[in-house]
Amino acid sequence: MSDAVFRNTEAFSGFSVDDIDRAREFYGDTLGLDVSTENGMLFLHIAGGRDILVYPKPNHTPASCTLLNFPVDDVEAAVDRLAERGVTFERYEGADARGVHRGQGGPPIAWFRDPAGNFLSVLEQPSRP
Repeated sequence: MSDAVFRNTEAFSGFSVDDIDRAREFYGDTLGLDVSTENGMLFLHIAGGRDILVYPKPNHTPASCTLLNFPVDDVEAAVDRLAERGVTFERYEGADARGVHRGQGGPPIAWFRDPAGNFLSVLEQPSRP
């Protein structure tokens, strides 16, 4: 399709929160991401060179799906480090005491929420040589 509208567009994702200041503190300080603000919006600068837009929405409703997945070499170590920083992990049936879920053929994964109630996860994906 030679007339594709978005073939050369560098798309990015975004999601809403109810409080940009709390989001900046959580994503920047708690999770340790590089963040910046512009025009009342927050930008998450993640590995791989893509930014994620986080925008304020007064009538924000938390997403019911996982918005961001953070691959890590060791999910238990990541969960422990985040828990030390005040992150609370969801406790689903089949999860261990840390909140790490194993099963269904997928990698070990643990879900948590940002201050606006949006779902995030850490999942074990060992680095490749």
